[in-house]
Amino acid sequence: MPQQSITVGGLLLDMDGTLVNSDAAVARIWRGWAAEKGLDPDEVLRVAHGRQGHATMAALLPERPMEENLAENRALLAKETLDTEGIVPVGGAAAFLAAIERLPHALVTSADTGLATARMRAAGLRMPEVRITSECVSASKPDPEGFLKGAAELGVPAGGCVVFEDSGAGIAAGLAAGMPVVGIGPRAAEYGPTVHVPDLRGVHVAALDDGQIRLTFDS
Repeated sequence: MPQQSITVGGLLLDMDGTLVNSDAAVARIWRGWAAEKGLDPDEVLRVAHGRQGHATMAALLPERPMEENLAENRALLAKETLDTEGIVPVGGAAAFLAAIERLPHALVTSADTGLATARMRAAGLRMPEVRITSECVSASKPDPEGFLKGAAELGVPAGGCVVFEDSGAGIAAGLAAGMPVVGIGPRAAEYGPTVHVPDLRGVHVAALDDGQIRLTFDS
């Protein structure tokens, strides 16, 4: 039974882990990188989820010049964009995107445009018209810049938007932006989202007469 509801003016959607299950591809890329650097792959993955690649590298190799991180991230992005094996939609993602198609919503992802397009296409999901990708921001999640820009693009006050996220970095970014956060999937539960659901099948959307959006959530 639906137990909790949130009423908002706009929806801001992360991609990886929220709309698209790309964990297998992410693990292949970042475990390979960890092996090259002699780092613990589990720790690398814990840091990598939700962040831009260069920000992950900076957190794990703090003494390394940022120019080197940026260059290596470009190479990793090219590999990630080609590696779509095993990418599938998160449960309920297609129906959820259909339900919000005419409502104010934006994709806010740490992927660049090429990677976001490749993964959404591989998962068979509609790409939102409004999207904030890595090229649009100067700072990676957990900085709130991406979500604040997404709200501005929708013309909705930041406090009137809700964030959908799976990662610690993304949840922290949404909360820092002053927005409620719907945590999606098992990874999200430990990071204190406002609401937590196993996947998007637990989210129900209703458009209200005043233009607002009511979301209700299964336990």
